[in-house]
Amino acid sequence: MTGSRQRRRWTTGSIVLDVVLFVFAVLMIAPLVWLVSTSFMPSTEAFGLPPSWLPIPFTFENVLEVEQYIPFWRMFGNSVLLAVATTLGSLFVSVLAAYGFSRLRFRGSRLMLIVMLGALMVPAQLLVIPIFVMMRNLGLMDTLAALWLPALINVFQIFFLTQYFNSVPRELDEAAVIDGAGHGWILFRMLVPLSSPAITALAILAFEASWNNYFGPLIFLSTPENMTLPLGLVTLQSGFGSAPAVVVFAAITLVVVPVLVLFLVFQRNFVSSIASTGIKG
Repeated sequence: MTGSRQRRRWTTGSIVLDVVLFVFAVLMIAPLVWLVSTSFMPSTEAFGLPPSWLPIPFTFENVLEVEQYIPFWRMFGNSVLLAVATTLGSLFVSVLAAYGFSRLRFRGSRLMLIVMLGALMVPAQLLVIPIFVMMRNLGLMDTLAALWLPALINVFQIFFLTQYFNSVPRELDEAAVIDGAGHGWILFRMLVPLSSPAITALAILAFEASWNNYFGPLIFLSTPENMTLPLGLVTLQSGFGSAPAVVVFAAITLVVVPVLVLFLVFQRNFVSSIASTGIKG
């Protein structure tokens, strides 16, 4: 009887928890559903009360009008190019630096790593002035290079991968050296595959950070053709005649939905990489 009561109690608790989580999930997803639905409605039907959750009547006019206010697809390409360059470049540099701190013993390596970690405590707003002066002296203002070049050095990625590489047994390195392997083989043929969960998690976080970055483009970019999507959305709302709200919603949908679909496609890989990283670390 006691076991039956405990099972019944656990079942009731599980049902209550599922209901609470479902309610919170609905509250979180409702604004996104309304945003997407409003993007495909005529402006006369978009803001009625009660709100309509289905785009009836359905129209593509709002999506087509986005290009009339800003060079949206050019900005979309700039965001993709910047995010890919930042993600791949920063990971490549971080992998090399992490291997040096983890596997190569040289004088001052620990002190150098501590100093780099200290840089994490410096706000990004304080670093933008010397970076701005540097990019101006290099003639890179109003170019994407002014954004992805400074992003190649990612202290958090270096520290994270250094700790992950330290968790890999050094006996594997010794066995590889006995077989005639060099540093390049050990890094790219052994440590990188073994660290794929950590690298995958860092890649997703780096791509998202670059995709949503607004502060950097605001400082370094001025020409609409060179802007990225976060800056373009603000320009769409407040500049060039201020587009209607439904057009702004359509642009936001075009920005959010592709990344959301990409996350849903790779959701299992992302969750498994985070879980594996937590266990491994």
